Amino acid sequence: MPLRVTFVAAARSSSLLAERFEDDRPLDQAGWSEVLGAAADLLPLAAAELRYCSPTPRSRATGDALGYAPLVQLALRDCDMGRWRGFTLGEAMAREPGAVDSWLADPLATPHGGESLLAFISRVGGWLDTRPVEDGGRVVAVAEPSVIRAALVYVLKAPPSTYWNIDVRPLSTTTVTGRAGRWNLRLEGAPAQPTRA
Repeated sequence: MPLRVTFVAAARSSSLLAERFEDDRPLDQAGWSEVLGAAADLLPLAAAELRYCSPTPRSRATGDALGYAPLVQLALRDCDMGRWRGFTLGEAMAREPGAVDSWLADPLATPHGGESLLAFISRVGGWLDTRPVEDGGRVVAVAEPSVIRAALVYVLKAPPSTYWNIDVRPLSTTTVTGRAGRWNLRLEGAPAQPTRA
């Protein structure tokens, strides 16, 4: 049996339009309400042998509220956005439109003085590849949506530009299975209902 890693997207700390690079704000009231509403569905993931989270306040609070008691992993931190840390995309665009365009177009670009998109994807993928492998082992990781997007690009061996086309909603789950360098995306849903004649 391959290793099974389920990512849980942290609950929100702001509206989507107000999301900031490397946001270190705690959960807002809406985020807490969402966690409480999703707890019954997400609680079974606490049975995973290993439970991790991003170092952000909202990831830690989400994991704790779900009963995971997760271990903080620095490798699951958001992309280092250098001098854009704390800005919304709109604020960065208003200040440095050419630099933002460069960053969005080139996965190796670091106009903000931080980490490139490719380095971010590689860091998250490196974390995934170094998880302890036990047959049938289960891992749960509460992380920022950006971290989960990076993991998916890595798992699928997709071009880095694919990162911009993945939408990860708060408290959604994404499961990958496999081993270092050999990962598969696992889509799960309700079992098919038999049709009646």
